[in-house]
Amino acid sequence: MQMNIAEAKAKLSELIAAAEGGQEVVIARGGHPVARLVPVGRPVIRIGVGDGLVSRVPDFLAPMTEGELQDWE
Repeated sequence: MQMNIAEAKAKLSELIAAAEGGQEVVIARGGHPVARLVPVGRPVIRIGVGDGLVSRVPDFLAPMTEGELQDWE
């Protein structure tokens, strides 16, 4: 979407909503593009970054086997 400066001033909140929705908004002066309105990127929070890197995690609350008890003695 391209819009001249005067029209963009009147519809700024609509243009911001369009940019947040992923639409490219170009502001022009005299028919020539001079600015582009884009949303500010939010930091991405990744959960499970190490997914698949650890193959087996021991159950620390499980009772020890006889062999493990002997190793501690």
